Amino acid sequence: MIRLGVAVALGILALSAPARAAQCGGDFNGFVASMSREAQAAGISQGVISQALGGVTLDQAVLNFDRRQRGTFNKSFEQYVATRVGAGRIKTGRAMLQRHAALLSRIERQFGVPPQILVAIWGLETDFGHGDMGKLPVFRVLATMAHDCRRTELFQNELLAALKIVQRGDLGLRDMIGAYAGEIGQTQFLPSSYIKYGVDYDGNGHVDLRHSVPDVLASTANLLKTNGWRAGGDYHEGSANFDAMREWNRATIYRKTIGYFADRLVGQ
Repeated sequence: MIRLGVAVALGILALSAPARAAQCGGDFNGFVASMSREAQAAGISQGVISQALGGVTLDQAVLNFDRRQRGTFNKSFEQYVATRVGAGRIKTGRAMLQRHAALLSRIERQFGVPPQILVAIWGLETDFGHGDMGKLPVFRVLATMAHDCRRTELFQNELLAALKIVQRGDLGLRDMIGAYAGEIGQTQFLPSSYIKYGVDYDGNGHVDLRHSVPDVLASTANLLKTNGWRAGGDYHEGSANFDAMREWNRATIYRKTIGYFADRLVGQ
């Protein structure tokens, strides 16, 4: 999958993202200059804009990957789950359930999402924060995708949201590293979802989805609750909670994998 990002945003944001003055295509530097003006009009400081977008270049590899990834879910469920949920990942996931039991219990009381679902998502996305969170500069990725005319409004919105993350002080520019659609952190939030659903659960005044496990897990639970998760309900295909996970990932096969992994974590 393209991790959390496309799952969260491509559905509703494509419909709701406001129109931008920046015109896609054409000269890339001119496009970035136009986006910089949009950012300033949205209240982003010139210092943040200059540091984030100064010297940014178009990344053709990002566009190539975006065109290739559309066939990611062409496997059967059995084929796909076999590549994502193995004995080692289950063992580590159970250890995470124990290590963070108090935190997960507190989150479940507040948001209604059971620990095994959060740990399953965490494990599938980045191997519980120890795996690949992406190695690409977020601003280069988002500027590239916004300049491409296929989904320019969506990614112009994401670019502005990424600038807001830095403006708020949640992450520094050095930590704005992510995947091929600009996803950030241990459960791979697109910047707009970072802004919308992020929770400062460790109480340090910032939403840090790269380094803070409490923020990561609580923000993930908040996303699900906000989109209709029902405490105590079933989460398998056909349930309301399965539908709520659509905001996480629209692909049925991926949501089934989350449920399958969650079941394995609690021995079902």
